[in-house]
Amino acid sequence: MPETGRDPTRPSPDALLEAARREERTRGRLKVFLGAAPGVGKTYEMLTVGRARLKAGLDVVVGVVETHGRAETEALLDGFETISRRSVPYHGTVLQEMDLDALLARRPALALVDELAHTNAPGSRHPKRYQDVEELLDAGIDVLTTLNIQHVESLNDVVASITRIRVRETVPDGVLDRADDIEVVDLNPDDLIQRLKDGKVYVPTHAERALKHYFSRGNLTALRELALRRTADRVDDELLGHMRANAIAGPWAAGERVLVCVNEDPRSAGLVRHAKRLADRLHAPWTALSIEGARAAALSEAERDRIAEALRLADRLGGDAVTLPGGRRIADDVLDYARSANVNHIVVGKANRSWLFELVNGSVVYDLVRHSGAISVHVVPGEAVPDEKPVRRAVAVIAPRPGRDARPYAIALAAIAAGLGAAIVAEPYAGVENADLFLLTAVVAVAVRWGLGPSLVSVVAASLAYNFFFLPPVYTLTIADPTNVAAFLLFTLVAVLVSNLASRARRVAVVSQGRARATERLFGFSRKLAACGTLDDVLWATCAQVAAMLKVRVVLLLPDGQAVTVRAGYPPEDMLDEADLAAAQWAFDNDRPAGRGADTLPGAKRLFLPMRTGRGTIGVIGLDSDGTGPILSPEGRRLLDALADMGALAIERVRLVEDLDRAERAAETDRLRQALLTSISHDLRTPLASVLGAASTLRDLEAALPADAKAELLATIIEESERLNRFIANLLDMTRLEAGAVAPNLSAQDVAETVDTALRRTQKILAEHRVAVEVEADLPPLALDPVLFEQVLVNLLDNAAKYAPEGSTVTVRARRADDRVRIAVLDEGDGLPEADMERVFDKFYRVRKGDRVRAGTGLGLAISRGFVEAMGGNVTAENRRDRSGACFTVSLPIPARNAPRDIAA
Repeated sequence: MPETGRDPTRPSPDALLEAARREERTRGRLKVFLGAAPGVGKTYEMLTVGRARLKAGLDVVVGVVETHGRAETEALLDGFETISRRSVPYHGTVLQEMDLDALLARRPALALVDELAHTNAPGSRHPKRYQDVEELLDAGIDVLTTLNIQHVESLNDVVASITRIRVRETVPDGVLDRADDIEVVDLNPDDLIQRLKDGKVYVPTHAERALKHYFSRGNLTALRELALRRTADRVDDELLGHMRANAIAGPWAAGERVLVCVNEDPRSAGLVRHAKRLADRLHAPWTALSIEGARAAALSEAERDRIAEALRLADRLGGDAVTLPGGRRIADDVLDYARSANVNHIVVGKANRSWLFELVNGSVVYDLVRHSGAISVHVVPGEAVPDEKPVRRAVAVIAPRPGRDARPYAIALAAIAAGLGAAIVAEPYAGVENADLFLLTAVVAVAVRWGLGPSLVSVVAASLAYNFFFLPPVYTLTIADPTNVAAFLLFTLVAVLVSNLASRARRVAVVSQGRARATERLFGFSRKLAACGTLDDVLWATCAQVAAMLKVRVVLLLPDGQAVTVRAGYPPEDMLDEADLAAAQWAFDNDRPAGRGADTLPGAKRLFLPMRTGRGTIGVIGLDSDGTGPILSPEGRRLLDALADMGALAIERVRLVEDLDRAERAAETDRLRQALLTSISHDLRTPLASVLGAASTLRDLEAALPADAKAELLATIIEESERLNRFIANLLDMTRLEAGAVAPNLSAQDVAETVDTALRRTQKILAEHRVAVEVEADLPPLALDPVLFEQVLVNLLDNAAKYAPEGSTVTVRARRADDRVRIAVLDEGDGLPEADMERVFDKFYRVRKGDRVRAGTGLGLAISRGFVEAMGGNVTAENRRDRSGACFTVSLPIPARNAPRDIAA
């Protein structure tokens, strides 16, 4: 996006931040092989690159590849590990889909996923394959994938106009924009047609039909140009980013801004895509604008949905979506916004209104062109697609009640009857010439209270009543005097105009009152949030406000480690069932709605929506109401978005304050760490001094020393060397853990044998203690790295020996608990302070004890936790319940029945 007002001699902050984000990213890298049409060789090229990565030693797995029976493509699959597909029953058939869960569990370094635009079978976790790829990337897995240009969302209309075929499976442009690399797989149209004739793309019957329709030379040339242009735009963006990051002077695309006007017209989505393409060509930011005028209240829910979907499409394509209240003329509102936003290109659809509509309401297009001044107005023709199904909402909303309420019309007739009665009573005093005023008063009252429809009914009734009761001959609908005909027509015209103006004023008033109420509540909510000083206050205020305004039950969940937990609710709620927790976790992890009424996990009781700020997703809000089906109305969903955004910003504000406090504490911790490192250097020098002293004594006084003194000095050298070796090994192990270089070599191991080996290694350390071993018989083998797990036990036993008094018992206990095996090391020392239960696993942290405790590095327990977690388990610390002392428990999962069961010797 071009930047204005920036010093060109200095690097762009946005470009530098983007470069830093890419360097520090934990998200996987995405490479897209983009082609103009099927058969150009995208899958072949993807497999070729994947094979090269595999030969280079990278862990590459095939998630899904569609060979379409092409022999040369199938040959490239040899040698790849392929994840078995998942079978999905559908209408009597079985569909084969990529097994996303198996791929996530396998967690390769690189996954090959063909056909990015593919639509998954109903019942899958995601409706589209590109959403599966997004989840893989979020898990840190690199992905190679393929895509044809006709599946790009912003080019959907263009491809349809070229090929006369509308592609239903599309991928949002944002997915392509976020790709780390795009490689165009290009093939000359003549060569592609020849491949088609040779049967290398489709089977002969399909190939013949494709040649007659889609695969014409003109179509392929146009699609090829689209693919090359789309990639060229991407390359240009990367070049501009590099120039801005390095303050390189160049031709900047500054000053261009695009505005597209959307309304309830079915062509609005096409206008948004056109604006996206225009903005890409101009390298300009763009905005989709909807004016909520007097007619907004009269729009049907389908028309409101159409506007909302067009604005959501603009948001997905990278534009800004703006809705503004309208004044008297829509064109003036659009031009006012355009001038205030420095817009110089307005995209508007060609009018298809009737001449009568434009005569009454005016032509927005004509007014824009006439009054635009220096702003370019792009009038875009287009046709709605009659058979195109509306895009399904990510969250279902309450459908409006069908039918029309007859009560306002009955009241309108009653009001005219009342006016007629008043006119008849007043006629002897006011004269017949003033009788129409009573009827007009009733018409205005109906228009102001009930709107245009009932007011028009009242106009008809008033006109007939005026004719029947007051124009001679009375009590007939015949008009004898020509002057009375003019009076009757004039009365009807005035009544229509007055009712129209009054009903329009009513609609504006209703919209304004609704906005005023919502604004007042939002303002009050913002004041409440501003007064909140703690996170709990912010959470409770947000829950209460959402519950009060939307008449729902609310829970708020925030991340606690890797999982989200309930932090507040209204009414108070602190427990969710498993289905709700799974939906909440998925909504947080994937930044998309989940649960009741959503596309994902609709079986949950509640609807969960992510709460976002500029820093990403910070929490999840859950809604529940009585009954079944959707929870929110369309207006309620828009209001919830505003409330959730305000609450998210308040949560972020409180957390920023907490982050500042943590930063200050971290600085203090760093000073403590420096002191501990100084202590470590002392711990390393002490055994070295002992070794040097003992060795020097043996060298200088060997002849004079008795045999038992020599043996004692040799034992000192060995003991202190082993101590020094443990210190250095701990430092090296911690370095490996922090660098992520610990890759366990898992194999089936017998727990009893591993415990026995660790006890033999610590025989000298535990020499002054009794050792009790309680290992259950018939424990199943565990998937362990024998070297790492042995070191875990050694560290735990060494820790027990340090903090337990001499002569006490150190117990090693191994038992089965459900689907896990728990190995515990218990001592009979003083136990752990409550505040140190988790801190004991921090690096360089040591519980303060007396001088009798042997010095240590403060790394042993941190290393143990790192090793255990690398093997899929966890380690916890607690105090013993039967007596004083600490208990460290390692919990490891029991492998599945089909896991290898060979016991390592």
